[in-house]
Amino acid sequence: QVQLVESGGGLVQPGGSLTLRCKASGNIFTIYTLGWYRQVPGKQRELVADITSDGIINNADSVKGRFTISRDNLKGMVVLQMNNLKPEDTAMYYCHADRALDYVEHFWGQGTQVTVSS
Repeated sequence: QVQLVESGGGLVQPGGSLTLRCKASGNIFTIYTLGWYRQVPGKQRELVADITSDGIINNADSVKGRFTISRDNLKGMVVLQMNNLKPEDTAMYYCHADRALDYVEHFWGQGTQVTVSS
């Protein structure tokens, strides 16, 4: 099993920055993809950015040039640096991991709230 714990959310003004961190525990060396999704009430959860164990990054178009994802495989940590935040970035952000052993498994953190408002 894999457990995910997020930290770093909060309230920030438009144009500001926040850093989200997610620490995986358990069988971390089986994880293939680590990343972040976000969700606002009434809408589907959407991918923000993720990164594979061999460094392949996938970003949503809406965050390209503003958000940067990085990963430490040995520590089981993924970090999302968010710059130039906009009100439309306001959401609950969830850490996500997947692995494929006998079948694909998905794991989710509890979520951390990001609010961008003046």
